[in-house]
Amino acid sequence: MQVAPHAIVIGSSTGGPQALMEVLGGLPPALDLPIFIAQHMPAAFTPILAQHLAKASGRPCCEAGASTPVRDRHIYLAPGDFHMEVHRTAGGLVTRVTTAPAENFCRPSVNPLLRSAAQVFGTHTLAVMLTGMGHDGLQGAETLIRAGGTLIAQDEATSVVWGMPGAVANAGLCAEVLPLARIAPHIVRLVAGGGQ
Repeated sequence: MQVAPHAIVIGSSTGGPQALMEVLGGLPPALDLPIFIAQHMPAAFTPILAQHLAKASGRPCCEAGASTPVRDRHIYLAPGDFHMEVHRTAGGLVTRVTTAPAENFCRPSVNPLLRSAAQVFGTHTLAVMLTGMGHDGLQGAETLIRAGGTLIAQDEATSVVWGMPGAVANAGLCAEVLPLARIAPHIVRLVAGGGQ
């Protein structure tokens, strides 16, 4: 039985910005979980993406920093050329950013974010793999599933490139593989404890 998530973690690459805006725009204001995003994108463009995501979602969205406090309803975007992680401290949850080596030729990579979320939120982690080239996020997703988290992926028909979501789907890690338009409603059901 799936448990209600305490955080949403999203990985995306090619075609990701539009997919992110659709998913985040489909979440109701009452959904008060923190959302963490690793989107493959150069540093010059992630501030602009954060602005667009805030407008599309009606939620505060910022590039994560070295010790950015995590708040409900807020969106945290990995800045270009930095990995993002979430950590639990004595003062509460914070984001951390690192210049550790690229993973799968990517920085930010989805892997460090998924690994850290698995450690912090465990079974209460809901991860979403959206359209993207390559297989970044697969290793992090394996860690997440071992920790009891839940993963859903965008389907091939609605993905610009079905590399990243296809990798986790083909590895048998996904609870659901859904068309883009059905991802936000499914998240709402999971948060409400409705499962399927």
